[in-house]
Amino acid sequence: MNEIARFTAIITPDDEGWYVARCLQVEVTSQGSTVDEALANLREALELYFEDEPAPEIFEQPIVAPVEIRLSA
Repeated sequence: MNEIARFTAIITPDDEGWYVARCLQVEVTSQGSTVDEALANLREALELYFEDEPAPEIFEQPIVAPVEIRLSA
């Protein structure tokens, strides 16, 4: 079966110049020297993850929302 599953990733730069890509639905993270590389590595990591883990019947899409707080000086 070649089902397509859609996941949400966040990509953040780290202190060493790498980009870290994290999947919000499952605990899988990868990195790369560019955003595209980080996403490609995350895609590969997710494929490997689901070789050993059963895929959920329904993939719930997360609610992504900004949160503002006041920072004290």
